[in-house]
Amino acid sequence: MNPAIFKAYDIRGIYNEQFNEEDAWKIGYASAQFLRSMLSGFERGQTNSQAVCVGRDMRTHSNSLAAALIEGMKACGANVIDIGMIDTPQIYFAVNHLGTCGGIQVTASHNPAKYNGFKISGLQAKPVGIDTGLKDIEHIAMALIHTKGNATGKVEQVDLTSEYKNHVLKFLRPNLKPLKIAIDASNGMAGKMVPALFGDLPIEIIQLNFEHAGVFKHEPNPMVEENLAELKAAVKDNKCDFGICFDGDADRLMMVDEKGVNISCDLLTALIASYFLQSNPSSAIVYDLRSSWVVVEEILKHGGTPRRERVGHAFMKKALRDSHAVFGGELSGHFYYRDNYYADSGMITFVHVLNIVSGAEVSVSELVKPLRRYFSSGEINFKVEDKQAKMDELQKRYSDGQIDNLDGVTIQYKNWWFNCRPSNTEPFLRLTVEAKSKEVLEEKLSKLESQLGKPV
Repeated sequence: MNPAIFKAYDIRGIYNEQFNEEDAWKIGYASAQFLRSMLSGFERGQTNSQAVCVGRDMRTHSNSLAAALIEGMKACGANVIDIGMIDTPQIYFAVNHLGTCGGIQVTASHNPAKYNGFKISGLQAKPVGIDTGLKDIEHIAMALIHTKGNATGKVEQVDLTSEYKNHVLKFLRPNLKPLKIAIDASNGMAGKMVPALFGDLPIEIIQLNFEHAGVFKHEPNPMVEENLAELKAAVKDNKCDFGICFDGDADRLMMVDEKGVNISCDLLTALIASYFLQSNPSSAIVYDLRSSWVVVEEILKHGGTPRRERVGHAFMKKALRDSHAVFGGELSGHFYYRDNYYADSGMITFVHVLNIVSGAEVSVSELVKPLRRYFSSGEINFKVEDKQAKMDELQKRYSDGQIDNLDGVTIQYKNWWFNCRPSNTEPFLRLTVEAKSKEVLEEKLSKLESQLGKPV
């Protein structure tokens, strides 16, 4: 087995080049062994506690990989609840709704069609990453020999669509006004889930790329600007109230206003935070450290408690639990909810956006306009072999600023700031710069680029 498929937060690689069904069987066996070993004595006695949920996305190889994964779990003696072709957040719901010891979604999220992988969750849908069990699963899987011994585990197929729909729609406020919305499903799981969950609502949906043909019209990553072109055109051509683009497994989204202008996910975090604080006064709100100054300003303005956190869903989810935060947002398009088991959900985010837009007396662009008070570079990648040395160099060069090292190095001044953080898996440094004026942003970004090299 190729150890390179084990990443910081999941297992992922090129199908039939970096891993195959044989590896999926071993990962299934190892995951079931690990997840069951983490149960307490009390938990072991609960119904379904020693079972594992398995779901899959729409990729052409997801069926065979899920089948092999399940066979590995059965060989380990685990019972499996197969919940079919779903969006990734439904796994988080299923683990909690059914009370299993964990769940695995077969998906490669926003990666191209040749990729696939496994997202593993533990009890209560807590993420299993490199520091919370994925390294143990790797060690078990790497040592296994695939044998055809008696599989003692049982498989039950369960369709949770109705229960999941009820869970998602319980967040919808009454008296939703008619809206027209363009949705780009990116040929991913939103193509199945959006009609299933929202088909009964008084909204008109302009559907883009809802088909599952095993190929992607554009890569299923809404954070890449070129992947939003079709959505923006549809919003303007159809005079929509706004547009949404989901990623491949529908746990992330990007929003554009009625003019087809991007609403960056930190601005959307600020907008949703103020909405939540109306009904949850003084609650904590978690945001990732790449976010605009606007986010903390809006949280404080509406009486909330800002909680700044490292990038990554494992850190965000833990921060939400630790602070009992009602909501959290990440620049990557993940949005997290206390009342969704502290997990992220693209579909629940869509519901809250519907609530906000339906309750507003102005257009989406006017709603967001007051939040557009700073100028940001977005996150830019630079190829750097010695990442720590380069970050140390930046810290020395900008030693007159306010410095912290929560994730990489963040340095703040009165009229601008930047964060430079290392990739967990690649020889990249990721830079985000924000300033109070466009001129300051361009000046500071140019200087930083001269020190980091050419963006990639």
